[in-house]
Amino acid sequence: MPVNLPELPVTFRPARTRAVLLGLGAGLLVAFVVIAVLLPADGARPWHTSDRIWIVLTGLLVAGVLVLLSRPKVAADREGVTVVNLTTRRRLEWAQVLRVNLRAGDPWVHLDLADGTSLAAMGIQPGIGRARALRDARALRALAEAYGTGKPTAH
Repeated sequence: MPVNLPELPVTFRPARTRAVLLGLGAGLLVAFVVIAVLLPADGARPWHTSDRIWIVLTGLLVAGVLVLLSRPKVAADREGVTVVNLTTRRRLEWAQVLRVNLRAGDPWVHLDLADGTSLAAMGIQPGIGRARALRDARALRALAEAYGTGKPTAH
């Protein structure tokens, strides 16, 4: 099935997963702040300002982790592709990308690289948007085939 090349630059990311994670992070942060504000300052065991600050900081930590989980993306332009995963970012020239793989059961796309290694590209993941992930993987594969001239390097 031929795939039309997307207009460059293009960014692939799991939009539904990202929306769920960011929405959940914002909601949880608001909940933690509301709880910190509404806790009683009197009674058998009063909540002090330091307790409230720790609750808000815990909410910020939870929200921060969810923002980190929503970070993955794959950005392509005429010169190459940038893979942003949870904590790393790697820029590749098209010649470095030999193959784009998304096999049944894979949690995300894998890029076979000219140096013989493989790189996870978490920005395209079938999780809750399988049809979109397949479409994005095909588009990235078509871009790699159109712009890439990579040949495996000897070890």
